[in-house]
Amino acid sequence: MRAMQIPSDHPLLLRIVDDLAERGWSQQNIFLPDALTRALAAECRQRAAEGELAPAAVGRGPFSEIREGIRGDHIQWIEPGQAQACDRYLGLMDSLREAINRGLFLGLEDFESHFALYPPGAFYLKHVDRFRDDDRRMVSAVLYLNDAWLPEHGGQLRMYLDDGVEHDVVPTGGCLVVFLSGDIPHEVLPAARDRLSLTGWFRRRGTELF
Repeated sequence: MRAMQIPSDHPLLLRIVDDLAERGWSQQNIFLPDALTRALAAECRQRAAEGELAPAAVGRGPFSEIREGIRGDHIQWIEPGQAQACDRYLGLMDSLREAINRGLFLGLEDFESHFALYPPGAFYLKHVDRFRDDDRRMVSAVLYLNDAWLPEHGGQLRMYLDDGVEHDVVPTGGCLVVFLSGDIPHEVLPAARDRLSLTGWFRRRGTELF
């Protein structure tokens, strides 16, 4: 199964670019085909069962540490060539990267992504996705992998928008949320069941302060 790429002028991708330009975020409730969403969820669960997902740290490099009072997800980074489903998703994200570059001239060079599994009760306190000492992350992209998720299961992504507006995203399978990494604070609310996602960032070439 080859990497799934679509033209960078596909209407779905252009809708995301327009949303980013107009308000800094986009929510596409049906982004992936069901079969690919299920395959990615199965890959995440298999990795979790094999003990490959590790508690996520806060911070970067030598300053990173595990702090469950801030975030409680378990993650594993994905790389090309590991799994067909992941390669298909990375292909789609590369198409989106090209569309964003064409429409917004952000100079995005690559995309990094990891599986994230939040056990019941786990959360991630309010934060922004760009490190203080590293400005490479420009656009965040979160794809949800949860089957038959109901609002009462919790686990919403809460985004803090302009003028005190809060927007909650229910983490339904196949839904993609994209937003400017340095501009939109957000948090993950506790859920009543395992909450699966692929969380990633489009990056430009940047200047690290150390």
